[in-house]
Amino acid sequence: MATLYIVATPIGNLKDITYRAVETLKEVDVIACEDTRHTKGLLNHYGITGRLISCRSENEEASAQGIVQLLDSDQSVAYVSDAGSPGMSDPGAKVVAAVRDAGFDVVPLPGASAATALISVSRGGKGVLFEGFLPKKPGKRRRRLEELMNREDGALVYESPFRIVKVCQEIAAIDPSRMILIGREMTKMYEEYIEGSAEEVLADLESRNAIKGEFALLIYGALPKKEKAKNKYEKINADSDQ
Repeated sequence: MATLYIVATPIGNLKDITYRAVETLKEVDVIACEDTRHTKGLLNHYGITGRLISCRSENEEASAQGIVQLLDSDQSVAYVSDAGSPGMSDPGAKVVAAVRDAGFDVVPLPGASAATALISVSRGGKGVLFEGFLPKKPGKRRRRLEELMNREDGALVYESPFRIVKVCQEIAAIDPSRMILIGREMTKMYEEYIEGSAEEVLADLESRNAIKGEFALLIYGALPKKEKAKNKYEKINADSDQ
């Protein structure tokens, strides 16, 4: 039976792809991708030839129906986004829904993901909520950050170099001591990780002449109420001893 494969691709370093992913991309009848020009670079690197069709956010619903028709004609299809795992703030969810509704199998080929990569080098915690991209409008973004920062579990967001400083300013305004971890250009030549309080990380970013690269940002969770009370009690005692 024809199958749709959801294939994770590198987020930067072209070596971060599984053997199974390469084999599948070689074997399927059609490769649907977010940007054919971008995907051609990956396929050429691994000597993969095959039919490419476009399936980006602007045409995802129409493309999803086209993919269903391909499966109806007994052709297997692989879907890849530009980088990482499809459906993780990338197109893919509408395609999966349409294919499932049509009765075809959908099989994931796990691999690179900026979200899981950043979590793996974090200090951990109770849990992490994957938020993806925050609202672009300042008011909505500030309100959403306040909601996320009231949670005891962490929140992971993606951000562009054009807004990362502004987002850090907003986090620091809400809670300057909140610990955050930033991953910049992960798996690439200028890969960098910055951890500290929101105030400290903001000062680091603001001291730079230019901000470049793609960012993943982990906001560590709020302290539980019991822990907050304990810290407040310890601070009061420390002040009284002076």
